[in-house]
Amino acid sequence: MLNDIALFIHIVQQGGLSGASNHLSLPAATVTRRLQKLESTLGCQLLNRSARQCVLTQEGEVYYQTYAELVEQFEQAQQLLSQDRDELRGKLKVLAPTNISHGFLKPMWLGFMRKYPDIQLDLVLSNQVQDIVQNKADIAIRIGPQPDSSLYQLKVGQIDRIMVSSPQFIEHQGTPETPTDIKNFRVVGTSLFPNWKLKNMLSGQSQEIFPKFAAVFNDTSFVKYLVCDGQGISLLPITEINTELESGAMVRILPEWRAEDLRDIFLVWPSGRLLNAKAKCLRDYIQTYIAENIIHDQRRP
Repeated sequence: MLNDIALFIHIVQQGGLSGASNHLSLPAATVTRRLQKLESTLGCQLLNRSARQCVLTQEGEVYYQTYAELVEQFEQAQQLLSQDRDELRGKLKVLAPTNISHGFLKPMWLGFMRKYPDIQLDLVLSNQVQDIVQNKADIAIRIGPQPDSSLYQLKVGQIDRIMVSSPQFIEHQGTPETPTDIKNFRVVGTSLFPNWKLKNMLSGQSQEIFPKFAAVFNDTSFVKYLVCDGQGISLLPITEINTELESGAMVRILPEWRAEDLRDIFLVWPSGRLLNAKAKCLRDYIQTYIAENIIHDQRRP
């Protein structure tokens, strides 16, 4: 009914049915039919129609004065929303894991903000899975399996995990020769992986071990800090520790072994919802960034 009210307002403002038909790019028959439908719903005639003109009835005058300004405000709001949806400006709310956002994706956020200064990035970080609908977010980054079938899921990359320690730890404690030997060493773990499923990239052998952790944290960056300080061995995403590996602050343990499963990186958003231009822009930017910067274990087949 709201659309028919707006149509009536345009008929009056355009001076008749043909004027409204041209202005709205609608067939004249459609304009006439919808006006008749509105009058039938209201139970009164709004316009006295002749071959040359339309004149407001008393009821039509009241109706026009009541709704003309509201229709104008509504259409202005629709136009602004459409511009905000279709243009690269305005607020973009994104949910993302803390660890990867502070690590591998950190330069990406800065690069995105520099390239698109008119997009107001509202980035909400948490290592817990956040409800994208409840948080009224446009898009979210998630790591690992995504069981929620109500979300559209786009895989944009994969993460390898490898075993590492520090040179000082190895100097004082030595290094394990097999995965089984790890039980005899101090290990710092992440709460997400209480057991390590490993695979030998040379032989194809798989082995699952259950380390006795000296400490467990839900923050990869803190585990990385402790490992660099010589506090033990850990299994960490290679994307988060490449700088430390290149600088020598970390070294690989059992380099022929790595985590058996790759961790998938997903972009998700509610199914049935069209991404606005800003979210599409971020989606494409993330895909390009990951494709150009993701690091994998070179031993992986």
